[in-house]
Amino acid sequence: MADIGNMSCQSRPVVHAKPAQLAWFDLLRRYLIALLIFVPACSQPTAPTKPVGEQNAQDIAGQNRCEAPALERQSHLTHLGVERWHRADIQGRGVTVCILDSGFRNLQSQLGKNLPPRVTTRSFRRDRELEARDSQHGLLCAEIVHALAPQANLLLANWDTDDPKSFLDAVRWAKSQGAKIVTCSLIMPSWSDGEGGGEVHRELQRILGSGDDANDMLFFASAGNTAQRHWCGIYSPSAQGWQRWNAAGEIENLLTPWGDERVAVELYGPTAAPFVVEVADDRTGRLIGSAHLEADASRSAGRAIVRFEPTGGKQYHVKVRCLDAKAADRQEAFHLVTLGGSLNQTTARGSIPFPGDGVKVIAIGAVDANGRRAPYSSCGPNSREPKPDFTAIVPFPTFGRARPFSGTSAAAPQGAGLAALLWSNQPNASASLIRDALKLSALDLGPPGHDIETGYGLLRLPNRP
Repeated sequence: MADIGNMSCQSRPVVHAKPAQLAWFDLLRRYLIALLIFVPACSQPTAPTKPVGEQNAQDIAGQNRCEAPALERQSHLTHLGVERWHRADIQGRGVTVCILDSGFRNLQSQLGKNLPPRVTTRSFRRDRELEARDSQHGLLCAEIVHALAPQANLLLANWDTDDPKSFLDAVRWAKSQGAKIVTCSLIMPSWSDGEGGGEVHRELQRILGSGDDANDMLFFASAGNTAQRHWCGIYSPSAQGWQRWNAAGEIENLLTPWGDERVAVELYGPTAAPFVVEVADDRTGRLIGSAHLEADASRSAGRAIVRFEPTGGKQYHVKVRCLDAKAADRQEAFHLVTLGGSLNQTTARGSIPFPGDGVKVIAIGAVDANGRRAPYSSCGPNSREPKPDFTAIVPFPTFGRARPFSGTSAAAPQGAGLAALLWSNQPNASASLIRDALKLSALDLGPPGHDIETGYGLLRLPNRP
C-alpha cells in the first residue's frame, strides 16, 4: 500500500451565507407496503444499462427525470416512516454522520439548499483536494441523509481510492469528530477476501468497535452493483491449468467495457495461492495485461488487479490459472469482478464487495417500488454474518439534479439517515441497540427471516418514536 504521509490537513468548516431553508393512515401504509413482497431468484439477470464510468455504475437505474420531485420525495419519506418522526420533532439533533465518498464537486452551491448551511470537511487524498473529482456522487449521498435527518451534523471526507490507509484514516477522523454513523457508497472489492476478512476489515472492525461501547460507530455501505459482473467459486482447472468458468468448460470469460474509461479486473479471495489473472484482446488473443496474486499482511487473503484502457469498442476476455498444481486439491476459492465493464460468466451469489461484506458493516441492497431486488444489486452470503443486512427502495428523489439518485449508492445513506433519527430519539443507546432496532422494524420481503437477496427486509422506522 502507498504511504500518504503525515496527516497534517486540518478539518475545514464550510459556511454558506444563506440559512437552511394518524393511526388509520399508518395501517393503510403498512398494508400497501405489505403488497410489495416479492422474492426473485438469485439468477443471472440481463445485462445492465451502460453507465459512463464506474462511479456512475452505482447509479444505473436513475435515468428518468422526476416529474414532481417534491411530491415524490414526500411519498418516499412516508414509506420510510420518516414524516411521523419529523412531526414529533425528531430530526437527528445531536447526531453526527460522516459521508465517505470521492465526489463532492460544487459543494458550496448545495450548502443551505440541499445540504445544511454548514458542514465539516476533510480530504485524505495526497493532494488534500476535497473536490478533485468531477462528480457529485457524495453530495447526493449527503442530500439523502439530510432529507431524512435534517438536524444531524454532517462530515464529508474523501480519500485516495487506491490506498486503504487513507480510507482507514478517514474513518478514524470521523470518530474523533464525534461521528456515530458513517455511510460509504463506494466499493473497493479487492480490499477484502470477499468473505468479510482481510487486514483492512480487521482494522476497520477495530475502529468501529464491538457496538456496545459509548463511542462505537455504525457503518453503512452500499451492497454493491456487481451482481451482473462478478464470479466466485472453487478453482477448477482445465487440463492446461486454466479456470473453467462453467459446466461447458469455457476458460475465457468475455469482458465487454462500458465505454472508453479505464477498466479494472480484480481477483481476490480467502487465499494466498499463486493465482495469475490475464486479460487479452478477444479477437486477436493479444495479451493486454496480467497480474499475480499478492497476499496481504494477514496471509489469509490476496488480490491481483489488471487495469487497462479499452479501445475502439473492442471486447476482451479474462483467464485465470494457479501456479500451484495442488491448489485444485485444496479447493482454493476466489472472486473475480470487473469495474467499468461486464462479464459473460457471472454468479450473483456472494457478490457483495468491500466494505459491505464486513461483519461490523451494514450492507444495504436496492429494491424497486414493488419490492423486487434490482438485478444489479449484489447478493450474499459472503460473510461471517448474514448479508446483505437490509434493502431500501431506489431511486431516491433528489433536488440536486434533474433525475433521481439510484443504485445501491442511494440505499446506504437511507440507512444512515434512519439510524440518525433513532439515535437522536435515544441518545444513550449503543450502536448494537440501534442496529437491532432497524432489524426489528424492517419489513421482511422474502421467506421468514434473513435471505441472501433482501437481507432482513426493507428499511423503515418503527410506527411510534
